[in-house]
Amino acid sequence: MPEVWLFLIAAITLTLAPGPDNIYVLTRGITQGRKAGLVSALGFSSGLIFHTMLAVLGFTALIKASPLAYSLLRYAGAGYLIYIGVRTLRSHSAIHLQGNAEGNAETMKLSRIYWQSVIANMLNPKVTLFFIAFLPQFVNASAGHIPAQMLLLAAVFIAQALAIFSLVALFSGMVGAFFQRKKSAATTMNRLAGCAFIGLGIRIALPQ
Repeated sequence: MPEVWLFLIAAITLTLAPGPDNIYVLTRGITQGRKAGLVSALGFSSGLIFHTMLAVLGFTALIKASPLAYSLLRYAGAGYLIYIGVRTLRSHSAIHLQGNAEGNAETMKLSRIYWQSVIANMLNPKVTLFFIAFLPQFVNASAGHIPAQMLLLAAVFIAQALAIFSLVALFSGMVGAFFQRKKSAATTMNRLAGCAFIGLGIRIALPQ
């Protein structure tokens, strides 16, 4: 069996470290409310399933061996985040999800945020390479069933990531609710959110 508890401690430490994922969830929660933050946390965690399957199936070895494939994925992910940022900046007013009387409109917006978060995570090859480099360190090769062990470790990682991202979303949602009482503050936060998404895209595009 893999060293699950040691892996959990390492996973929590890595998830708590500042990065694009935390900033993304924090930005959503502050500018669009607690629900938007929670949905984006769920979206990012769901995207990790994609990276898990790539790691288990060994596709990440191809990405790691091909600089072109890695660059294409990296630029696609960066471009997508910049696209989200530009759309946010072009919005004439802040997006309000809390207290929306029209359930269908709210559901549509939350659904859009969820899939944007999933795609943003899937298009980040750094997460894929992280999984292929991190998971095997805690696999007990002598115990066999390596794919099953990696799936177990990935499930632990996704569960703790969802928990931590959700806490970030709840905190940021409370902060956002405080500032959104004033229309001018809400508009300013919306513009800051657009700049944050563009900044994240640029960060992913730049080489390490």
